Amino acid sequence: MADRIIHSPLSTFYKWEKQQADTMYLRQPINGEWHTYTWKQCGEQVRRMAAYLQSLNYPPGSRIAILSKNCVHWMLSDYAIWMAGHISVPMYPNMAPTTVKQILEHSESKLLFVGKLDDWAYLKPGVPEGLPCIAFPFYGITEYTNWDTIIERTAPITDDPDYPMDNLCTIMYTSGTTGMPKGVMHTFYNFAYAAEQAFPLLNIDNRAIFFSYLPMCHIAERLLIEMGSLYTGGKVSFAESLDTFPKNLQDTSPTIFLAVPRIWAKFQEKILEKMPQKKLNTLLSIPIISGIVKKKIRKALGLSNADQVFSGAAPISTDLIKWFWKLDIKIQQAYAMTEDCCYSHTNYKDRNKIGTVGLRFPGVDLKFTEQGEMLVKHPAMMKGYYKEEAMTREVFTEDGYFKTGDKAEVDAEGFLKITGRVKELFKTSKGKYVAPMPIELKFSANPDVGQVLVVGYTLPQPIAIITLSENGKKKDTTQLNHELLNTLNAINNTLDSFEKLEKIVVMQEEWTIQNNLLTPSMKIKRNEVEKKFQDMYEKWYEMKEVVIWE
Repeated sequence: MADRIIHSPLSTFYKWEKQQADTMYLRQPINGEWHTYTWKQCGEQVRRMAAYLQSLNYPPGSRIAILSKNCVHWMLSDYAIWMAGHISVPMYPNMAPTTVKQILEHSESKLLFVGKLDDWAYLKPGVPEGLPCIAFPFYGITEYTNWDTIIERTAPITDDPDYPMDNLCTIMYTSGTTGMPKGVMHTFYNFAYAAEQAFPLLNIDNRAIFFSYLPMCHIAERLLIEMGSLYTGGKVSFAESLDTFPKNLQDTSPTIFLAVPRIWAKFQEKILEKMPQKKLNTLLSIPIISGIVKKKIRKALGLSNADQVFSGAAPISTDLIKWFWKLDIKIQQAYAMTEDCCYSHTNYKDRNKIGTVGLRFPGVDLKFTEQGEMLVKHPAMMKGYYKEEAMTREVFTEDGYFKTGDKAEVDAEGFLKITGRVKELFKTSKGKYVAPMPIELKFSANPDVGQVLVVGYTLPQPIAIITLSENGKKKDTTQLNHELLNTLNAINNTLDSFEKLEKIVVMQEEWTIQNNLLTPSMKIKRNEVEKKFQDMYEKWYEMKEVVIWE
């Protein structure tokens, strides 16, 4: 497999810069107006910024950080860092200032690109005193030298610098469901291998239109959007804000689209707001009307031209996937991790099995421990956690397999099904082990449920702690109580006796990044939620109500 890797990320950039010089590459809305950039214009800016970075005389391989939401200059700064011979350190734009500081200090970053942020004043105290910063244009950060000012006064690099494929190109700090972020080290080779193997199999070429809105510092967006556009020559459009997201998506009409389960659930909510399930079922049952309704919904979502739509980053309910399939939106579930460079498993357009995360990519080798934990190995695995040799040794077996922490099984056709997390198993007071994830997925199929966690350590039976979706919040409490009881009974009928849920606890407060119960990539911090509510478990368990409103 390794023999196929012939193009580094930088060499592919130079190729399109020459072959598609006047073709639009990046596209971004500013105050509602689209700004477009050709490959030639992008190349000009990247070359000038790379020349400026080289003029600072940092040692080769210095770390340079990016703190911004997705935008044109996020990608340009990443390429410029590489072109200058350095290593990029992308950061989540919605993390706490203490985490910003920890990452910048741990990575020993020499410089920080600052850009599109919701609240720069909140994050700024996390930037160490004296760290040089460059501000992206458009976003009102005036205390640092602006990108455009540097571009105007710097001559571009005129040759095509490239670097050994085994050089580190990025350190990606994970969003930390279990503690402080760890710096995952990836090389140019890792990105090249993952991209050159995956995209031809997915039939993605330079006609591809990508829509970028999930954090670019997350491995899924980095691979699919940044590497996807780089290795196919496709176009990328960005979202301006949460408010303009639906319109930006409609304006872009991407050919390939990735969402996390929470976004698919939000799409479902919005559709049901305008067309209740009963009415939708009726319309879908009428042959000619059915086609018109499906087409209208796809157009309203901005997915009219989407040839492939993916869900990743977290488990998604099979009921939700089936619901979208009825609208001819055939979600393809995929699976990967930061540590394996987003290269592991996917469902394909023509081979898509609901309830699984798909088939192995070429070169992916799997093993399973006696406990059912999946171990994975291929040529693009991370080089380790930055400055954490002991931790790196801990997550790899002696023969080089990465311990995913996921319990999984492979069916007779080769499709992989994730059945839970090894460390999330808990033991009830009856001494029985419960895997919460499959039960949580059953709950999340209810459109009234926003977030759910199944817990039960020290209790005789598990309980479910939930928050309500926007849809659920609008309902009458009595009606909702009745419907949640129906959901509970339906789920319990599918479970073994020791797994059956005793209570549902409905929380008023959502779990957010701000209250430290969600990671920046929108995963629930199980440990933090448990820590916050564990003292209440026994009290809730003893209450006579089955649905408890907190």
